[in-house]
Amino acid sequence: MRNLIFQMLTSVDGYFEGPNGELDWHNVGLDWNTYVFELFEEVDTLLFGRRTYEMMAAYWPTETDDPIAEKMNSFPKIVFSNALKSADWANSRIASDAVAEVRKLLQQPGKSMVIFGSSDLAVSLMREGLIDDFRIVVSPIVLGNGKPLFHGFNERYKLNFLKTKNFQSGHVMIYYRPDRSA
Repeated sequence: MRNLIFQMLTSVDGYFEGPNGELDWHNVGLDWNTYVFELFEEVDTLLFGRRTYEMMAAYWPTETDDPIAEKMNSFPKIVFSNALKSADWANSRIASDAVAEVRKLLQQPGKSMVIFGSSDLAVSLMREGLIDDFRIVVSPIVLGNGKPLFHGFNERYKLNFLKTKNFQSGHVMIYYRPDRSA
């Protein structure tokens, strides 16, 4: 059975975007690419909410100098949206019912799937217990305001710590798995 990984960058004070939606602080170092290539060995499908998909689709298809671009462009991508009319980024398709689609995908053979960003999507899947691994990347910045990680999730959700990974840039990735003992 496949796993679903959720990966998100957040500020030290817990915001994944600034007060005006800015992401200009999402800067990572060269050792980040090594991690991403390791992640790409684990996964075979990328999942996005509409806003993250639109940002990624505006960047990756035209990027030629980044070694990650080939993988980002070749992986199957599913964007969850009721508003989006087309998904023109290579190997992309639209689905409207995230919970039903992810349940179906988790039962299919294949490698893990990953959600990059897309906090609203992650919150909807957390409510159903569908995320298997959380990879929270804490960036060395305090924003003071913005949209909090897991905005709209108002329940207790226990996670078990697995490990950390430090990056030369000062970013720290914390690996968690949901505590499903209760």
